[in-house]
This record gives sequence, C-alpha cells and structure tokens, in this order.
Amino acid sequence: MPIFQDQKGKNIANFQKMIDEKKHTICKYYDEIGHLYYGQYKDMNIDVTKDINARCESISNIYKEIEELNIKILREKGLKKCAICSTENQLANAFCFKCGARFADDDAVPADVIAPPNACATPPSEMPVAAPAPAVEAEEAAPAPIAPEEAGE
Repeated sequence: MPIFQDQKGKNIANFQKMIDEKKHTICKYYDEIGHLYYGQYKDMNIDVTKDINARCESISNIYKEIEELNIKILREKGLKKCAICSTENQLANAFCFKCGARFADDDAVPADVIAPPNACATPPSEMPVAAPAPAVEAEEAAPAPIAPEEAGE
C-alpha cells in the first residue's frame, strides 16, 4: 500500500478523533445547561441566562467546527459535498452529478485535472440565450391582406 494512503488514513482518524472529542464537549455543555436551568428552577432569584446563552453559543460554534472537520475528512477521501442536495462528488467535478449545481470557486478543479473532450463548460441553466429578434415596427410591416368583403367584391 502506498505511503500516501497511510497518511490519508491517519489524517482521517485524527479528524474523527477530534470530532469525537468535540461531541463529548457538547454533551458536557448540555449537562451544564441542564444543571444551570434546574438551579434556576429551584431558586427563581438566580438568573443564569447569560451562562446558558454562553454555553449555547459554544455548542453552536462546536457544531460548525465539526462540520469543517467533516469537510476535511471528505477532502482526504477525494470528495466534496454538494451544498444543494448533500450528495458526495469527486473533487474534480465542477457540477454536482445528481442535481447539476455548480460548485463554488473555492472548489475549483485543480490545474492537473482536465475535463473530458465532450464535457460542457457551462450547465444548461447558465448557457447564454440568443437575443430575441428585433420587433418589426408597424410602419415597416407589410400591409395585411384585404378580406374579400372589404375589397368590395
């Protein structure tokens, strides 16, 4: 097995370990919020709103960090996730193979990856539309044919 595969496996394992630690921290914060809330329930004179809000904000930040680590794990596997349909795609894809959404510029195809010769550079939704033909003004238009009743026949 090539050395780089072992390194990727180690990186993925390290990222997963970090995610597990962050999940443990979230559980700890949930417990602390429960204790704070119960303490406020027992003694209504205590206001722990700031403490609860601070822990809730920390939990939200940790969830963002976990999502970033999940993205790093996908990158190590050579994948990226579509923001629209959450389908995992190859890093080289410029568009999601399931829903066709274009990936952001920071997900750009590396320079050494070349698109197949028949690949379309722009999705159908972004292809330029031909400009409509200019409208013919009434004066330039040919006169309408005269109906037989109008011609006096």
